[in-house]
Amino acid sequence: MPDPLSQTFSALADPTRRAILAELALGERTVSQLVEGRGMSQPAISKHLKVLQQAGLIERGREAQTRPCRIAPRGLDAASGWIDRCRADWEDTFGRMDAFLAGMAAPRDKGGTP
Repeated sequence: MPDPLSQTFSALADPTRRAILAELALGERTVSQLVEGRGMSQPAISKHLKVLQQAGLIERGREAQTRPCRIAPRGLDAASGWIDRCRADWEDTFGRMDAFLAGMAAPRDKGGTP
């Protein structure tokens, strides 16, 4: 079984699953509501929902005959944390590169020779 971060990114890699998440961000939906207007069968949507649930991105309840789906509140925390760490590392690296390049350009700006 892949690690949770890999599962999250794998689930997000599919445009249909991202569209489902976007719809669920507007509020809870049943499987039938998610099938409407997608041109996909109920079993196909259910497979996408299973992937999203296994990745921890959605939760499924049980109310009488329906299984409403909703966004999992903490579902994107691991991915968001990883992206934030990468962004901080990149900004630090680019900052050091900018400083290095500025130091190389300084003698030329003062009329010095390279």
